[in-house]
Amino acid sequence: MSAFSDSKVRRAIILSIFSITALAGLISGALFAYSPDLPEIENLDDYAPGTITRVFDRNNKLIGEFQTQRRDIIGYDDIPEVLRNAIVAAEDGDFFDHNGISIPAVIRTILTDLSRGELAQGASTLTMQLARNITVGGERLGLEKNWERKLREIYYTFQLEKRYTKNEILTLYANEMYLGTATQAANGVESASQLYFGKTAKDLTLGEAALIAGIFQSPARQSPLASIERATARRNYTLRRMAAEGFITADTADAEMTKPIVLAKRQQRVNSVAPYFLEEVRQHLEQEYGANRLYEDGLTVRSTLDIDLQRAANEAVSQGLRTLDKRHGFRGARTNILKGDNPVSVIEDFSHSRWQYPLAVGDMVPAIVTGTTDNSVEVRVNNHILSIDEDGYRWARRASAKELFKVGDLIDVTLVELPNSDQERGKATLDQEPEVEASLVAIDNRTGHVLAMVGGYDFQRSKFNRATQAFRQLGSLFKGVLYAAAVDQGYTTTTILEDEPVSFEAGPNQEPYRPTNYDNEYEGPITLRWALEDSRNVPAVWLMNEIGPDKVVEFGKRIGFTSPIPPYLSVALGAAEATLMEVTSAYSVFPNQGKRMVPFIIERVIDREGQTLEEHRPQSHDALRADTAYIMVSLMRGVVQRGTAQRARRELNWPVGGKTGTMDEYTDAWFVGFDPDITVGVWVGYDEKKTLGDNEQGARVALPIWIDFMKAYIGTRQTPPGFIPPGNIVFTSIVPKTGEVAEPWARGAIQEVFIAGTEPGTAFGRQ
Repeated sequence: MSAFSDSKVRRAIILSIFSITALAGLISGALFAYSPDLPEIENLDDYAPGTITRVFDRNNKLIGEFQTQRRDIIGYDDIPEVLRNAIVAAEDGDFFDHNGISIPAVIRTILTDLSRGELAQGASTLTMQLARNITVGGERLGLEKNWERKLREIYYTFQLEKRYTKNEILTLYANEMYLGTATQAANGVESASQLYFGKTAKDLTLGEAALIAGIFQSPARQSPLASIERATARRNYTLRRMAAEGFITADTADAEMTKPIVLAKRQQRVNSVAPYFLEEVRQHLEQEYGANRLYEDGLTVRSTLDIDLQRAANEAVSQGLRTLDKRHGFRGARTNILKGDNPVSVIEDFSHSRWQYPLAVGDMVPAIVTGTTDNSVEVRVNNHILSIDEDGYRWARRASAKELFKVGDLIDVTLVELPNSDQERGKATLDQEPEVEASLVAIDNRTGHVLAMVGGYDFQRSKFNRATQAFRQLGSLFKGVLYAAAVDQGYTTTTILEDEPVSFEAGPNQEPYRPTNYDNEYEGPITLRWALEDSRNVPAVWLMNEIGPDKVVEFGKRIGFTSPIPPYLSVALGAAEATLMEVTSAYSVFPNQGKRMVPFIIERVIDREGQTLEEHRPQSHDALRADTAYIMVSLMRGVVQRGTAQRARRELNWPVGGKTGTMDEYTDAWFVGFDPDITVGVWVGYDEKKTLGDNEQGARVALPIWIDFMKAYIGTRQTPPGFIPPGNIVFTSIVPKTGEVAEPWARGAIQEVFIAGTEPGTAFGRQ
């Protein structure tokens, strides 16, 4: 060996000794300098990183989540061996042999860093990675490149290795590390498994485990959602490392590397099922427990919602609004992607964010017009080519498709048939997003559980909850309250009311108040039942005057109205304002034998340790006598049988009652109805005071939404529930318009209901 070579060896040995000595000094210095001041690592004994607060429906189905970090904590035994091996092989092959610091790797790093004069390169073991990612004493080391942070990292590394077993450290690491992308969060291997493969970590295959282990290094760049090429390279690297460490054979690794990466289909956000309901839950939790506990403490919320009924409510509102919107014509394409501020040059380059999620028949989705003929339109939805024929756009009222569309138009379509291959064409119909809004609330009569809630057409478009926050004029819907107050005062279903021109004093210097009927016609003396079923205006105001506005207002408070109701005669026709939740709750008193159940949305809140933080039970208030409530059920059923809501009778073979409501100039449309078990309210209108269109009444606008929801609610049940009369209810055959007693077989006669002693012919029978 030459003198020159001997000199190089001596210098290398001296430098190595110096490096080891320096390393020992650094470590000793770190322990000495920082140990008195740094928080103890034993705080991790109660490891509780931010976890997901989950909201479940009444049948324990997940309906929503709140989190700042998307993390599901799992134990060591829930991390499959194949994934544990993959993590160790990819990140730290000597993990089970060192005490947290890899001396050879550190020496190489120190030499490199000293030569560069900066902290440019790491030598991180798995434990060191954990040390800089955990939060201890309210602080996190992070990735800042300086010597102080590195020394703290070494200190925490030794503390981790001293206090915890290797299995515990590996478990902490697998739960703590971020594995998502810039737009798709995933903290820990369980959340990553769900995000990428739609399965629990326990069920990961070798290739899937290798992919997750491979992207620990840089998930933002190497995630398969960011780059399938980089993700494949990291998966293959991990497989080779697993073979080198003896976890699998080289042949197994080679075979696995030939397989493509198959990701789970992207799913719609879970919070999209009941967004308005979840926002009500979120506001309550934040008010009660604060934002930190809401988003980081992994609470479990048992709600009153029924997810199946919620889906039915979503569909009913969406379809109802789109039907209403189409009656008023096509407003044109959203935009043209070949023109405007950010045009694309090639249609095939355009992609819409909605196309990332699964497509199903019946979905309304954005589509790009790729061609037209006189009687058809060709559109593209993601990779699918679809045709719209004349029947599919006839509602737009144009003679030719070429008059409607231009190539590049972005329009909405409803999927009718999806193609099975790239060579086939599917079918669609033209649609458009409605401008009008609606809300729906469904309440369990016997418990007050809010079973479904829709606060608007689209939560992303507007987060304002029209079911709980919008105060709208009730129109004829208030007549249900007025007539219940009358029955409570002793009026009967056959009491004669006056339907004729009338005026009332309105006060000093005021024009007399002269109510009119919607058809500007008058029927003379009619029964209370007929006046309600046909929603006559003048008899309602006449009755309000007879009872006294103050008494009616007080009665409204008894059955659940909390909004102020002015004691004016015009309130009889719905001049008062209330929320849909209020009026639906009030109407639920009738089918529940006069008992009002306070509506609520949360049954129980449980912390991550299983302790109950709050619990809610049904709260009952006596609002009406049971006999009065039953008479109102009969009157409301008459509205369905013979009155303004007959469409419900024709389409539902089910015992239901309810009341329509329409404001002047068709600005607000209502229907609130019930069966023995559930009460459902629907409102339709614009946020600003604006007409829905000529003749767009509650029976034409809100009632169809209610019917569609009830069809889903009834489902396949064969035996309908019944309204059970109290013992003091008697039945007499009556002609409904005149109130005259009739033979049971007389044409048009009905079995009228009375509280015993008030039927015609008795001392208290009011005529």
